[in-house]
Amino acid sequence: MGKLSGIRVVDLTVFLPGPMMTVMMADQGAEVIKIETADGYPSRTMEPFEAGQSVWFRNINRGKKSIVLDLKSEDGKARLWQLIDSADVFVEGFRPGVMKRLGFDYETVSARNPAIVYCSISAFGQEGALAHHPAHDMAVQALSGFLSVNDGPDGTPVVPGVAASDMAAGLTALSATLMALIDRQRTGKGDYIDCAMFDSLLPWCVHTVGGAIAGGAAPVSAKQRSLGGAAFYQVYETSDGKHVVLGGRETKFVEALLNALGRPDLIAVASQPAGDQGELIDFLRGLFLTKSRDEWVTWFDDKDVAFAPVLDFREALDEPHIQQRGLWIECDGAHHLAPAIRFASENWEPRLAPGLDEQGS
Repeated sequence: MGKLSGIRVVDLTVFLPGPMMTVMMADQGAEVIKIETADGYPSRTMEPFEAGQSVWFRNINRGKKSIVLDLKSEDGKARLWQLIDSADVFVEGFRPGVMKRLGFDYETVSARNPAIVYCSISAFGQEGALAHHPAHDMAVQALSGFLSVNDGPDGTPVVPGVAASDMAAGLTALSATLMALIDRQRTGKGDYIDCAMFDSLLPWCVHTVGGAIAGGAAPVSAKQRSLGGAAFYQVYETSDGKHVVLGGRETKFVEALLNALGRPDLIAVASQPAGDQGELIDFLRGLFLTKSRDEWVTWFDDKDVAFAPVLDFREALDEPHIQQRGLWIECDGAHHLAPAIRFASENWEPRLAPGLDEQGS
């Protein structure tokens, strides 16, 4: 059944934030109806493919239904109104103003279905100087300041490995929608959610940019404790050209490692301000170059230190921990990443992603 069984969601989103939000609802039993054009979602054709479907498309659209509608036609609009009449949630991801031009803005939809929870997901929100600026994840990260600290030792920003603003928006939209559904039980009325990728990502910086938030200067990675200025929150190369990390700056970890290495004299350096730990960083850089990555894994096995090897995704997915927690599974010849939200009282199994205009799930 699932915690969201009985909830009907009409989903007009296309790229990562919206589908990521609604697949989390579908995984918990919600009926999610994807509205697609005759050409289908772009992600349907994105490589690689497995068991006849795009791996990307399947993992963010499993358990949903698909209905092809032309929202510029009267028939398409009439069919969408029929779905809205029985919907609990309406999610759209167009640029601001598009839904109003189509005749499906919140004021119009809520006048017909006052109980509906309507969520708009966009890059910068429905109003403001950037509201109509075209952007995907990396542009949002650039304009919000995050890309400036996604940099290498020379200070040059690089393409981020995680679509953080996309994912932040999906999670924020889901949280807001569930809050509105809870409130609807009390009031009987739905609500409108203006969810921006920019707004959703911005709070994720509070642990690193306190000075700027307080009105001061922007952080410089090489001088910031969590961005590259601390010896015990740092990436180190090993003798085989691979990498390991020290990922915890607590005194107990510092003492455990430096005492084991016979260098208690360097313990005090780890408590210096970020950016002033060069002596310790240089020592550790030289040290880690003396063994391979896997040799260091063995060496650290009995040490109480926040240490980890840097794995690629093939190595990570093959780790016993992934298997033990059931996070990467095969079903009907296709692989899925299991949802992070699972409940002890339920056994989660993936459902198929729909074919184009396929309404069985």
